[in-house]
Amino acid sequence: MTLTTIFLQAAVNLPDAAAPHNTTIAETLLHQLATGWYIYVPQLFMSVLSVYIIIDRWIATKNALKGEANFLPRIKEYIYAGKIDMAKDLAKNMGTPEGSIIHKGLSRIGKPVNDIKKAIENVGKQETAKLEKNVIVLATIAGVAPVFGFLGTVFGVITIFKDIAEAGSLQISTVSEGLYLKMISSAVGLIVFMIAHIGYNLMISRINKVVNKMEAHAIEFLDILEEPTH
Repeated sequence: MTLTTIFLQAAVNLPDAAAPHNTTIAETLLHQLATGWYIYVPQLFMSVLSVYIIIDRWIATKNALKGEANFLPRIKEYIYAGKIDMAKDLAKNMGTPEGSIIHKGLSRIGKPVNDIKKAIENVGKQETAKLEKNVIVLATIAGVAPVFGFLGTVFGVITIFKDIAEAGSLQISTVSEGLYLKMISSAVGLIVFMIAHIGYNLMISRINKVVNKMEAHAIEFLDILEEPTH
């Protein structure tokens, strides 16, 4: 006898099985959380962690994308005027990744351009690593969340057959607990997957914008340093 046949037979017997009760939806959900905690708790943790990382990285990239429109022109003006310390202070006070790489470049003025370029590249890698902090966790959650949903489905089916064996009947009340576990865990797993997957792609896109901005500022800064030699 297949599981589908069991559900159909239980549905046919529903009027006999549906005894009056006063159980509310809230009580049903609480009961499900209590009985299926080993599936729901990890899913809840992954969802909260995903939202936290997305918000945290959104704020970080938002701050990194800020900046003054005339930042490099002012740096150029200070360099040509020989006011390197003022240029360093301006870059440091920017509080952005491009400010950090320009500050490092300014601290290396007087050395070969290739040395300055390498120093800037190293700082750029460090700033990129800071922006990417915990982003890989989103990709991991996106991969694991559906697995937990499938695991809940498996445990739900096991619960259904166990309850049928214990009750010796095919009533809806017998299989309802396993069905709840099966369907809720699958739905939550897909929801967590969507949150983590969309968040991961969104954060990667914003980080790439910051990286492109850093690279553009680094190239422009190196051009400024080489201009007086022409």
